[in-house]
Amino acid sequence: MGRKLAITGILFVIASLFLKVSGLLRDMVIAFQFGDSYQAAAYFAAFTLPNMFILFFATGMKNAFVPSFIHAQADGNGHHHFSQIIRGTMVLGLIVSVVGVLASPLLLPLMFRFPNLQPDVQAEAIELSVALAVIFFIAVFIVSLNSVYEAYLDAESKFSLSVISQIIVIGSTILGAVLFADQIGAYSLAFGYLIGAVLSYIIKRLWFVPKSSHKVIGKLDWQEIKPFSIIFVPVAITVMVGQVNLTIDNIFAGSFSDSAINYLNYAKNIVHFPQAIIGVTIGTIIFPILSKAIANTNEKSFKQGIEYGLMLTLLVLLPAVAGMMWLMEDLIKIVYERGAFTADATAATATVGYLYMGSVLFFSLQNILNKAFYAKKKGHVILRISLFSIALNVALNFLFIALLDSYLAIPLASSVMALVYFALNWVVFNRTQGKLDTRFIVKDGAKILAATALMLLSLWAASGLLENLNLYIRFGLTAVIGAIVYVLAALALKTEIARFLISKLRKS
Repeated sequence: MGRKLAITGILFVIASLFLKVSGLLRDMVIAFQFGDSYQAAAYFAAFTLPNMFILFFATGMKNAFVPSFIHAQADGNGHHHFSQIIRGTMVLGLIVSVVGVLASPLLLPLMFRFPNLQPDVQAEAIELSVALAVIFFIAVFIVSLNSVYEAYLDAESKFSLSVISQIIVIGSTILGAVLFADQIGAYSLAFGYLIGAVLSYIIKRLWFVPKSSHKVIGKLDWQEIKPFSIIFVPVAITVMVGQVNLTIDNIFAGSFSDSAINYLNYAKNIVHFPQAIIGVTIGTIIFPILSKAIANTNEKSFKQGIEYGLMLTLLVLLPAVAGMMWLMEDLIKIVYERGAFTADATAATATVGYLYMGSVLFFSLQNILNKAFYAKKKGHVILRISLFSIALNVALNFLFIALLDSYLAIPLASSVMALVYFALNWVVFNRTQGKLDTRFIVKDGAKILAATALMLLSLWAASGLLENLNLYIRFGLTAVIGAIVYVLAALALKTEIARFLISKLRKS
């Protein structure tokens, strides 16, 4: 973790922050243009199925390709390996895209019925969701090719370039909505995404990825593709699980109303902001380190990387989650409440947001364990647990809906499922891959929890002085006070991971 790694990490954090801010801006545009209307619900419903395969390729490819390419390069086989993976992915991406286009008109009407709408509006909403899904599935083919290039850039530690290509897609989606939402409604979002995916591919192909690194056209070498597929498919399916569970959430929400789908998606997108910035960033940076530790048969460095990855995630994420819960309604109001998004929608979305926070914490920690399994090419080990989590999510949804008779049961079920999912993977990892230093994790985790509690106590003490201030001033001052108290508390309690982080920053 030298100077180069520190600079690379900082650049990646900055690029990731821009990516998530652009994603948040996209959601703000959707909220402004469509609010909690049926058009917004149709968009969220349409995107759920294609997004499973977008994640299948985009995240699954990175988790499988990075270690395999590093090993291939070490053996002097990097060019051939890269060429074969891009060719094989092209074939698979085309198949998925065609099947998705053909299946969307059959599946979407079965999955989303929008029961609260008038029959004619209901039919229009279903027709719109099908059309949007078709456009998104066309984009899946381009996304599959983009995924290999982004994985290559990650393997070369060019994380920020990989993120920039994703920003292009989101930026095109935003531009499409801003320019054409009044004319073509939610179609502007789908066409904007498709155009952005094409632009992102062209830019990477021409400037980001060296032409000498691979060849797209040529024969398929199944002897090279098959071993990679055995690693990639379980990993990619595991990655899909999160989106499958979101699809399940949307299906259950659709049994209540189209607005419930909107509240769940708006809330999920904003509360998972810390996960995407902190959990994914740390996981992405640490993944090549874990992969190289395995390549060098350095088990001690491998386990230390996992332990520090978990604690670094907890150090930064736990106060972020706690602070977000403290500021939830103000946050929703600042981000969404304008245009077609009303005060009632703010209150409903904030309530859902509170219940989703458990999933943010546990899925972020789980991401570090996933990277450890993937670095060892053991993605199949956690596949069964991932598939079990889908069944558990369905069962919990049925149970909590029966108890609460409300769509609020859905985010609650997701948070409980995330806790069980992480706990099971923790047990499996320690039993199959060797025990981690539980004493260090528990001791430092307790200090981080205590520092977070002191932060919340300070916010409670200051709340009387801040409550009558302007919304934006109150939000900013609360965030600053919380951050200062937390940092001081973490240092005063001599949190080991905080001291480690400071020492690395000083050396860089």
